[in-house]
Amino acid sequence: MHCRVSTSPPMSLTPYPLGFQVSLTTVLMLELVLGFSSNLTVLVLYCAQSNLVDSVSNLVTVNLHVLDILVCVLCLPLTVAVILVPANGSGVSSLATLCCFHEACVTFTSVATAVNVLVISLDRYDISVRPASRLLTPRRAGLLLAAVWAVSLAVFFLPFLEGDFFSSRNRTLLCVGGQGYYTGMAMYYHLLLQVPCFFIAVAVMLFTYSRILQALNIRIGTHMMRGTRTKDSTCSASTQPHATSPLPASSMGVQASVSAIIALRRAVRRHRDRRERQRRVLKMSLIIISTFLGCWAPLSAVNVLILCLGPSDGLVRLRLCFLAMAYGTTIFHPLLYAFTRQKLRRALKTRVKKRVVSLLQVDPAPSGGTVIHNSWVEGGGQRKTRKPRVEASDGTDRCLTEAVRE
Repeated sequence: MHCRVSTSPPMSLTPYPLGFQVSLTTVLMLELVLGFSSNLTVLVLYCAQSNLVDSVSNLVTVNLHVLDILVCVLCLPLTVAVILVPANGSGVSSLATLCCFHEACVTFTSVATAVNVLVISLDRYDISVRPASRLLTPRRAGLLLAAVWAVSLAVFFLPFLEGDFFSSRNRTLLCVGGQGYYTGMAMYYHLLLQVPCFFIAVAVMLFTYSRILQALNIRIGTHMMRGTRTKDSTCSASTQPHATSPLPASSMGVQASVSAIIALRRAVRRHRDRRERQRRVLKMSLIIISTFLGCWAPLSAVNVLILCLGPSDGLVRLRLCFLAMAYGTTIFHPLLYAFTRQKLRRALKTRVKKRVVSLLQVDPAPSGGTVIHNSWVEGGGQRKTRKPRVEASDGTDRCLTEAVRE
């Protein structure tokens, strides 16, 4: 297929403006450092604690962090090189090669990130809606992740095939400079692939997280009804032996009042915990979906404009800016998917405490024999003494304990 070359103005043979280069390169280098360090910290914690990678959910999360490290190591430096390398007449061939590798990395990042986020959404849907009979078993998860990597690596080679990289006619694709832009549709199949991957991932995320919220509400309502029925039947059965025991009227009235107060306080605490869990799940779901939309929607919109209107210097520069926004997911993923897990936070806190203790323990003890205790390092120190709790009858305590377990 023959592709015509768009007429490019003389500005196409000049590099990007200095302010554009400095600002965008600074943002990309900051994302590289923060994204690489945070994802590497998560992987080190997972490798150091063997009990962390003990489920399908942790396995798919680790797979996402491995992808983010590859993006920081391979794709971000290529984007910086595309921005900084000048486009002159003598370097057209080298620029075209660099552009092919850059477009391949962008395609790999876009498709792989969308598919991995989609897999995490399906895993959370499976564990929330079908906790007893999960469809995503460890073996199926391994096969699914292998298929994800196979698809991601396959789309990596698509820009090389479009640009005739293995022939004498190497083309510049979406880089400012060189001999202009090729406007044939055969040059931009990789853009046409990225757009539906993004929309499919968004649709799956909206569906799965909405069903997770619905399942959470249904489970809480059913749990409350079942707990009320069990408590009533258990209380009626447990209080029958005490009805035959001769107790003064005043003692029975005090015990009944105390039991009612304890039951009310526990019911209020359980209800507050449930509402807090609902708010937490809703907030995290909205944050995860909004982050993915905010980072990748602008890039997908520019890809649609390039497919409809054709490439231009302004659209290509805008695409680089939105690509820097999309790379921001390498920073947000550890915060959203890793550090929100209680086990990982506990492991990180333990390692930090051990590190601080090793730095502080220079001498065995002060020379005066006085030992200075650090409550933060030593785990919080002594707890405050709790006020004694008024005990109720054995039958009431057994009733309330079984209700809480339900």
